[in-house]
Amino acid sequence: MGKTLVQNKKARHDYFILETYEAGIELVGTEVKSVRQGKMNLKDSYIDIKNGEAFLIGAHISPYEHGNIFNREPERVRKLLLRKQEIMKLTGKLTEKGLTIVPLEVYLKNNWIKLSIALAQGKKNYDKRDAKAEADAKRSMDRALKERNFR
Repeated sequence: MGKTLVQNKKARHDYFILETYEAGIELVGTEVKSVRQGKMNLKDSYIDIKNGEAFLIGAHISPYEHGNIFNREPERVRKLLLRKQEIMKLTGKLTEKGLTIVPLEVYLKNNWIKLSIALAQGKKNYDKRDAKAEADAKRSMDRALKERNFR
């Protein structure tokens, strides 16, 4: 992966990530400029598959300041560029109970804007609490080790 432009931190908090895929994203000129500036929000966005094509829904790309008449609707539906086999595989897995496809991050790869998407399963509240407790315990252990090494 290249330079990360935008991350969806909420996705890793709310879902168990099962598989990740790399997808291209169909953007117009002013959207590309906004995304390169990091003016994109993936919170509450998801991927939907219709008629053998994948679409990013709910992602917000702020209008480019210097774009005037060429700016598009900030929350329009954007087509994702995936191979037919990947789309068929994802469609098959979506029939399983509780699975969804969420965007994880947008990054640059060889000057192309790519979207990392994941097949994910929703976490229950107790799973989120366990993950938070585990992170807190790890943080306090790291802090204790750090203090010990400074003495």
